[in-house]
Amino acid sequence: MKKILVTGATGQLGSELKVLSRTYSQFEWIFADRTKVSLDDLEVLQNQLEAIHPNIILNCGAYTAVDKAETEQELADIVNHLAVVLIAQYAKDNSAKLIHISTDYVFDGTSSVALTEEAKTQPVNVYGASKRAGELACLEANPDAIIIRTSWVYSSFGNNFVKTMQRLMQERQSISVVNDQIGSPTYAADLAQAMMTIVTAPEWIPGIYNYSNEGEISWYEFALAIKEIGGYTCEVNGIPSSAYPTPAKRPAFSLLDKSKIKRVYGVSVPDYTESLKKCFELLT
Repeated sequence: MKKILVTGATGQLGSELKVLSRTYSQFEWIFADRTKVSLDDLEVLQNQLEAIHPNIILNCGAYTAVDKAETEQELADIVNHLAVVLIAQYAKDNSAKLIHISTDYVFDGTSSVALTEEAKTQPVNVYGASKRAGELACLEANPDAIIIRTSWVYSSFGNNFVKTMQRLMQERQSISVVNDQIGSPTYAADLAQAMMTIVTAPEWIPGIYNYSNEGEISWYEFALAIKEIGGYTCEVNGIPSSAYPTPAKRPAFSLLDKSKIKRVYGVSVPDYTESLKKCFELLT
């Protein structure tokens, strides 16, 4: 029985993989939070990997506090870059398969067309730079690895935009949401399924892949969809990013082209509204 190690097990994606693991009982699953796999302590991490000795690693753990990363650059680099090098090297040395999760924040947001895996990367914040460094180091250490870039992740687990909007729309009469950042949300349950489609595929084809749900929307339009599905009466106003300054700059456009993952692995990509409704059923 092959052993799958999931890092970041208590995060949104890790939690969805835990639910999905019931469907894939042919594997032995190890769900590791930061106490079991220490992405911020490289010496400890090496020993932990050797003790677990997985056949497959799904690296969902990351430093994801985008604004905080601006002042915690060293920690972001350790978790999102240096730990990834170590995991990738371990996977190579032990003939383990590795899927590493990355982000749309590796792009600068100046594109006007959906971004392919070959599109130029140029992060505009520390978080994005640390994730891009992790991508490059991962593939250099282990060319057999798979990297999946995703965007705007939400789930019935953890803290995310959907749950925040739900709460605010029930608490307030009106809210403001930025309307000039364009992309597509990702339901973590769908991404978890895409990962397992790859793991169980007859052929392992390494490289970078994009995955998010279908649809090209702004955060404002995402909020409107949440309002409609939830039946909330709260007024939602669109505002420019300049009216909502944050320590870290966000890419203005980060829509991902999913044609490669659909073509190579036959992964199905639901429309964002379809997946949002599924998530709502679990939240209400």
